[in-house]
Amino acid sequence: MADIGYFALVLALVMSLYALVCYAAGLKTKRSDLLASATGGVIGTAVFTAVAGGTLVYMLVTSDFSVEYVAMYTSTDLPTIYKLTALWAGNDGSLLLWAWVLTAVAAAVVLGKKNRDLMPYVGSVMMVVSAFFLYLLCFEANPFTKVWGMVQEGNGLNPMLQNPGMIIHPITLYFGYIGFTVPFAFAIAALITRQTDDRWIKITRKWTVLSWLFLSLGNLYGAQWAYVELGWGGYWAWDPVENASLIPWLTGSAFLHSVMVQERKNMLKIWNMFLIIITFGLTLFGTFLVRSGIVASVHSFGNSSLGAMFLIFIILVMSGSFYLLADRLKLLRQSNEFEGLISKESSFLLNNLLLVASAFSILWGTMFPVISEAVTGSKVTVGPPFFNAINAPIGLAFVLLMGICPLIAWRRTNLKNLISNFLVPMGAALAVTVALVFLGLTKTYALVTGAITSFVIAAIFQEVVKGVGVRRKMTGESLPVSTVRLLTRNRRRYGGYIIHLGIVMMIIGIAGSNIYNQEFTKTVRPGETFHTSGYSVTYNGLQQTPKANTMVVYADVEVSKDGGKPFAIKPEKVFYPTSEQPSTEPAIESTWLEDFYIILAGWEQDQSVSFKVNINPLVKWLWAGGYILVFGSIFALWPGRGSGVGAKYLARS
Repeated sequence: MADIGYFALVLALVMSLYALVCYAAGLKTKRSDLLASATGGVIGTAVFTAVAGGTLVYMLVTSDFSVEYVAMYTSTDLPTIYKLTALWAGNDGSLLLWAWVLTAVAAAVVLGKKNRDLMPYVGSVMMVVSAFFLYLLCFEANPFTKVWGMVQEGNGLNPMLQNPGMIIHPITLYFGYIGFTVPFAFAIAALITRQTDDRWIKITRKWTVLSWLFLSLGNLYGAQWAYVELGWGGYWAWDPVENASLIPWLTGSAFLHSVMVQERKNMLKIWNMFLIIITFGLTLFGTFLVRSGIVASVHSFGNSSLGAMFLIFIILVMSGSFYLLADRLKLLRQSNEFEGLISKESSFLLNNLLLVASAFSILWGTMFPVISEAVTGSKVTVGPPFFNAINAPIGLAFVLLMGICPLIAWRRTNLKNLISNFLVPMGAALAVTVALVFLGLTKTYALVTGAITSFVIAAIFQEVVKGVGVRRKMTGESLPVSTVRLLTRNRRRYGGYIIHLGIVMMIIGIAGSNIYNQEFTKTVRPGETFHTSGYSVTYNGLQQTPKANTMVVYADVEVSKDGGKPFAIKPEKVFYPTSEQPSTEPAIESTWLEDFYIILAGWEQDQSVSFKVNINPLVKWLWAGGYILVFGSIFALWPGRGSGVGAKYLARS
């Protein structure tokens, strides 16, 4: 089986190179048969890569320990679902998954019946990227390397990866990374063919939103996994590999907003090209960080020879892309200009600058230890205070713009409309600020966050109410019917509003859990009770029980809040047969107000235990906001009337 998988990889690499040669020859000679053959090469690449991927999956599920990768990341007693997820548990398997998805996407794109004039260039770009990954798999990171001798049992999967979050987090993150290859390829095709209008943007809009959605899901599930699995009480530690997935999300968000200006006003052409090139480069940079070993992270694959190759490939791709962009600057400058300082166009541009500034600050902080060591010889670490100090005000400014933008017009806005549109949101912001002061929540960031988020929520609902009112006046429809039809017949706009509401909820959760979080450490004996932040916590003793292929030691704990009805929770230590260190499983009681988060830190022979307790306010708002963001993205993408840019914009180009 291993030979079949490796041979399929070699054939996939050969087919990708064949497709590139046929595309080049077909474009030069203008022979349609060569271009058609190149399309067949792309399909063949996808088929052979799928054969290789399917072969490795089969070997993982059947515990074929004749292959080193299978022996390293699975064992016979590992549940089947985690045997499947072992595909992306290691370096070689994750690269195969990447190539598998990338080649499948490339085949889906080139088989499209529209925009055939761009397809040879798009296919060429995607085959260059595919060939790079397939080369690594064939010669540097072969997932089908055989072991010497007989192996009776594998090492098993890292206990931290045996969590439902790790089923979804990596694969959604990869889908997000890979998806941005499509708009990048179309952008390069547009530059090569000198078609610098907004056609490439319209073609790739759904690919872009879908990629951004998967990247959002990847970050969301990664944060949830860290919260419930790592046992440190938080969900985001500004780890280098965490940052590597957040940075392209920020630039991708900027791109999604910026293309709207080009679609509607024929502006920001150069900026949009820059954003998609840099976003694609950052997706490659994320894989470089994970595999280079230059940064320490619990998420990385450790030191690897692949880092240098990724760096060279990134430099070549970025150099070629920016050279092409520079060569086409004259064409890209042929666009409209800003007509007013206070306008939607200006707010979109400022929104972009904030997102890119945040991305750059995170990139700088992530790489600063490496840069400082290279320049001075000593590594200077950058911790969460640096990232929080810079990104908290940038993030709040970005959220504020989400509320301002719907209230101002395209081109320019007059003073009368400003006063009329801002009156209700400003009133909401003032009312919430007063309420927070009355409740004793007087920390500066709490008041600013409360004012800004309430302003945005009020602005969004005001726009919806106005739209419903206008529609009812024109059609005479009932309130429910008018509301549903307004939303569904302009899903792109109102899907964006739903996404913004989700982000506002996430900001509320992030602010609450960072500004007012509390942490305690307590050591108690069986039968003892301790009190903290209104909670009464009674420890009844330690228990031990087998669970599947593990042994679980848990503390029997009873908790009540402000004298209310008690509830039982069980923080655990899970012992895996393939790991020397137990896994920490916190117990979490979650409400919309706060999370009671308790960790079993350790115990003594007399059954006295040490608990770490975190009181994390509003974390539930973060998770709920994330799912609302997902719903808004799907709502905006759903095919049919209202999901496009609108008829009056389609005719312009």
